[in-house]
Amino acid sequence: MKTPHPQPAQSVTAPRTISRVVPDPTALKALAHPVRLRMLGMLRVDGPATATQLAVRLGLNSGATSYHLRQLAQYGFIEEAPHPSRRDRWWRASHELTSVPASEAEGEALDLDLAFNQAALSLQVGQMQQALEEYTELPAEWRKASTASDIIISMTAEQAEALTRRLTDIILEAMQVAPPLGDLTPPDIIPFSIMLHAFPYPGRLPHRDGDGGS
Repeated sequence: MKTPHPQPAQSVTAPRTISRVVPDPTALKALAHPVRLRMLGMLRVDGPATATQLAVRLGLNSGATSYHLRQLAQYGFIEEAPHPSRRDRWWRASHELTSVPASEAEGEALDLDLAFNQAALSLQVGQMQQALEEYTELPAEWRKASTASDIIISMTAEQAEALTRRLTDIILEAMQVAPPLGDLTPPDIIPFSIMLHAFPYPGRLPHRDGDGGS
């Protein structure tokens, strides 16, 4: 009888802790700006950069990017990054994720929630449009990994919340065993964007009246 050759052990990446920030209302107001959201995303995906580098990528002047960087730093979204160069100030993201729970309050808190989501949606739509423009040039394996799907399901608010939590947990589990964004990785590993939008089908719930009642 032949002795079977031992199979090589598969490498298993241990789950890592995903650093995240939950901004308070003042910080959320500072973040709810399309340029700041783009800058924060760039620092997370591509790693540390200077105001001048970000200005070139965003088509802005370095004075404008420096102002937005100071705002992000003031509220703890970014921090100075160690760098051999002393001529320029390098910045890096302080966290991998920004968590913004849906506001259960009314008035200004709800307005801030809406403003942030509007800024985030504007950024996401732009990224989706750019991805669509590049779609035909993607390698076949990445076209197969991409999707633009919408699925509508009848359910209660409690069931809908449970579903979105479950989907979010699955995505975070994948993130925990993936290399941190901005790190050097093999050529076959790239940032892969997943945008989760979940909402009641428009026009199916009664709108609020002018005094905030239902």
